[in-house]
Amino acid sequence: MTNDLEDIAKKLEASDDYKVLRRLNVGSHFQPYQCGETFRAIYLDLETTGLNPDLDEIIEIGMVPFTYGPEGQIYSVEAPYSKLREPSEPISEEVTKVNNITNDMVSGKTIDPNEVFDFVKKAGLIIAHNASFDRVFMEKFSPEFAEKPWACSMAQIPWKEEGFGGERLSHIAADLGFFYDAHRAVEDCHAGIEVLSHILPVSKELAMSKLLTAARQDTKRIWAVNAPYDFKDILKARGYRWNDGNDGRSKSWYLDVSSDTYDEECTFLQKEIYQTDINLPVTNITAKDRFSKRV
Repeated sequence: MTNDLEDIAKKLEASDDYKVLRRLNVGSHFQPYQCGETFRAIYLDLETTGLNPDLDEIIEIGMVPFTYGPEGQIYSVEAPYSKLREPSEPISEEVTKVNNITNDMVSGKTIDPNEVFDFVKKAGLIIAHNASFDRVFMEKFSPEFAEKPWACSMAQIPWKEEGFGGERLSHIAADLGFFYDAHRAVEDCHAGIEVLSHILPVSKELAMSKLLTAARQDTKRIWAVNAPYDFKDILKARGYRWNDGNDGRSKSWYLDVSSDTYDEECTFLQKEIYQTDINLPVTNITAKDRFSKRV
């Protein structure tokens, strides 16, 4: 029966009128290990009661360890960690509609932060799709996660430049020809690892290799303090973001740049924005603190 369905799928794909999506088959693009050094990473995904880490809580943690080579070749996945947790306040209907996690499912369930960190101790890298979200929640839940390097499969791979229609994991998966049961933590992790095992269509690089290159690179955050108000639209169009100062940091526009483009950006600011020589505050960022509240 499976072969019959695959034959039908191939016939449909032969026509320009159809695009066929196959269910996620974890490992379909993994590479066989041959020789050389291997590394261990963990793909992590959370389900929460909301988007605010100061108010909302984790209700599910999913983590999938996997091994990879120095060039980003993904070799294998290991047994996942998957647990539910009952929050202090009931899960809203709106949240349940997103992730299908009900109050009955989490009733009486707990997650031990020490157990969670023990699971990731041997991993050299934590990866999440939107790490700016997951990292803040995880560091609040288990502060030891602040000691781990993090990478983001959403922000650190140029999906649009590679021809993808969007950065959402489900959209990337669809562009790569597969679908999965989204918004359950471990399933999202498996989908993320599968995405990383593909060769990108434009650069012809492995997605994992592209991610590792970005994660290993130090970046600098330039704070455009006291930038003239009349130039705010230029800064925004260039990718600068506004920080309102409520977090104790500068109330100003800021931009993260690579070390290679730092001098170029400073020159732009001096010539086009401030129109004079100026020394601006700079924050150095590495994978140890990137995507955290510390920068």
